[in-house]
Amino acid sequence: MRLEGKVCVITGTGGSVGREIAVTFAREGALIVGCGLRAEDSEATVEAVQAAGGQMVSLHPCDLTKPSDCQALVELAVKKFGRIDVLVNNAAMAYFNWIEDISDEEWARNQREEVDLVFYLTRAAWPYLKASRGVVVNMASLTALMSFRDLGSLAHTTAKAGIIGMTRQLAMEGRQHGIRANSISPGVIETNQTREQLKNPEWSSYMLNKTLLGRLGKPEEVAKVALFLASDDSSYVTGVDLVVDGGMKVW
Repeated sequence: MRLEGKVCVITGTGGSVGREIAVTFAREGALIVGCGLRAEDSEATVEAVQAAGGQMVSLHPCDLTKPSDCQALVELAVKKFGRIDVLVNNAAMAYFNWIEDISDEEWARNQREEVDLVFYLTRAAWPYLKASRGVVVNMASLTALMSFRDLGSLAHTTAKAGIIGMTRQLAMEGRQHGIRANSISPGVIETNQTREQLKNPEWSSYMLNKTLLGRLGKPEEVAKVALFLASDDSSYVTGVDLVVDGGMKVW
């Protein structure tokens, strides 16, 4: 019960990784506040958490690119549970294109849906994280640290590198309030977003051949790292990015 009684706000709980984080945290005693764009997927996560014996409320649809929706999510957490102990900024939507093809709107969309939403929600939750000496866990990506021949990820790479930098700055600004902030950089994880890409045999073969463990990552493997960073197990860890990639970064 490493998160017993902790109020954990987790974004993107309708998705594969977000759902696993919510269920994993609930099994460790956390009180979960989730959100998502699609009501059906978000409600399925609430049911999964309850089936695991946990408590969860969810705001959906919730568009985190709107500061007003971020404020509403924070208010839901405080109204329901009275505090915020952990913020997991998991939600994001990645778009891929090459520099000669990417439009201004595509570039701006990546900024909104991968960087702005983390800033808006963290800013809204900050007073409550100060009060609880809380924890921030941000979801970055291995693409922030290395490039892949078959992946046109200029905007995504730039956005996730920004998340790593933002996390480091949050750790510095939060130090005097007892706030820890860290990020996670997953490699290729089998999720709703990557499943279509993985149907391309050339792309999937290239990625698998770059993975030391020779397989894709699972959402629950990312969730367990998030649990470590959210809990007191990582009480002396702040300002770092943890890579969860099966060894891709090695070569």
